[in-house]
Amino acid sequence: MNAIETTGLTKRYGEIVAVENLNLTVPAGEIYGFLGPNGAGKTTTLRMLLGLTRPSAGSLRLFGRSPGSGYLDRVGALIEGPAFYPYLSGRANLRVLAGHAGVPRARVDEVLEIVELTDRAKDAYRTYSLGMKQRLGLAAALLKQPRLLLLDEPTNGLDPAGIADIRILLRNLTADGVTVLLSSHLLAEVSQICDRFGVLSHGILVAETTIADFRAGGVLHVAAEPEAEAKARLIELVGEKAVHANESGFDLDVEPGAASRINTGLVTAGVAVSELRWRESDLEQNFLELTGDDHVR
Repeated sequence: MNAIETTGLTKRYGEIVAVENLNLTVPAGEIYGFLGPNGAGKTTTLRMLLGLTRPSAGSLRLFGRSPGSGYLDRVGALIEGPAFYPYLSGRANLRVLAGHAGVPRARVDEVLEIVELTDRAKDAYRTYSLGMKQRLGLAAALLKQPRLLLLDEPTNGLDPAGIADIRILLRNLTADGVTVLLSSHLLAEVSQICDRFGVLSHGILVAETTIADFRAGGVLHVAAEPEAEAKARLIELVGEKAVHANESGFDLDVEPGAASRINTGLVTAGVAVSELRWRESDLEQNFLELTGDDHVR
């Protein structure tokens, strides 16, 4: 069964279209990334999935259920940053939520251990750093032992070690059958953790792929001298249309396996090869070409 299915999902605010005709399928047990610049429609989509925002058109289902009774059973979420009582401790805040959700108190200490906040569980929430607040928000999302986690920028405020810990945590959760939909504007985050991802731009899903496929289309970079002789020989070997000169040498539109043949051909022609390497397609450049937006890191 698919964890998430949307068909023609659309949200309009007057004349502004926040999300347009979104068709999305996320199989159970997958980590799916929602990648896009700020304002692309990621958070709006998550809010519609949670019933916090009513769609203008289209349909959605979680584990085969349409919105209604039981729709959000075993769904955890962290949307637009956590909100807790500032003068209560981290543990007390989670106990309040556990009481409302009908979750045993023992689960509170379990999730505090999972997000590594046990040592600060007695401290008031107002004393927490941004990263600690984010961890407590994730702990709250895990209280109901969810089958599906919807996370909006979950590593916001975390240092590199904290980001790595969250990555490991999410991988462990999916190994236990939990599905994760993670929104982010950080290419590096998505590329290291997600199985697949969709690229949103101005509310439209402009691409859906794996990281490997997104990198496809790399080039073979060659640096050789004399340059004139090198260029002439490369054209003979791979054709003029496949040879692109630049300041550091030549980029060739060929398969990686052609490297040996090209190296032999250059050396045989008396050309000195100083560099020959496969250069993967640039993730950021691909992203910018898809979205036409430079607000991404």
